[in-house]
Amino acid sequence: MTRLAFRLVYLGGDFYGSQMQPELRTVEGEVIESCRRLGLFDDWRDAGFRIAGRTDRGVHACGQVCAFTTDREERAVQALNPVLPPDIWCTAWASVPDSFHPRYDALSRTYRYYFPDPPDDVSAMQEMARRFIGSHNFSSFARVGDKNPVRTVLAADIRREGRFCVFEVTAKSFLWNMVRCMATALLLAGRGAADIDELAGLLEEPTAERFPASPPDGLILWDVAYDVTFLPLCVDEKHQNHLRMLYRRYSLMEEITCVLSKETSER
Repeated sequence: MTRLAFRLVYLGGDFYGSQMQPELRTVEGEVIESCRRLGLFDDWRDAGFRIAGRTDRGVHACGQVCAFTTDREERAVQALNPVLPPDIWCTAWASVPDSFHPRYDALSRTYRYYFPDPPDDVSAMQEMARRFIGSHNFSSFARVGDKNPVRTVLAADIRREGRFCVFEVTAKSFLWNMVRCMATALLLAGRGAADIDELAGLLEEPTAERFPASPPDGLILWDVAYDVTFLPLCVDEKHQNHLRMLYRRYSLMEEITCVLSKETSER
């Protein structure tokens, strides 16, 4: 038996998030069903199937990671992409220790948020992004629930890419809707609708009111880092054709799929 990890790319528009839900189309559900069809395992629990982290409905991924244990390593590597639906594909794989857990063994996670119509004052967004770096209480910038609201942001930056303004942020872990709420605060700063010092002050003295989450279709789980060497897999013709089809379906998706296709082909 061998434990395998796969890096996954998916376009989130037609999924009800990543986590399995009864009678709903999800990323986990599709990957597990494809593995069953190949005979890689019968029961996902027995195979220790896990993913690095949940993504909400409509959120995309360029670097999601799943792992499972199978006695058909060669078949998994060679045949998983052809049986996956066209809006999910594997870009890399690795043989990992039996104890490997894609969530708990992650060294860091990186997200990107794409603003399709950024304000003119990107410098204000850059300044606010820098204020997020470090350990802070993110109660005003996330749905906390019963979680510890303190998170440590390792890096945060804003830059322009074509007609987009891109927010890239890296942390060991994130709270629910944290990046999308941060994106809302950045947009307010860029539009001059909120004072940067006041926004940053909420990281030390949060209020009961939190920022609303920006739309999910601009968010990409960009990378999950491990002390693991992944080997590349080719993106097959089926998935390339699906990318072209999606260009006509989503106003924002054309640019995002171009980014995903370009980045995954270079890895």
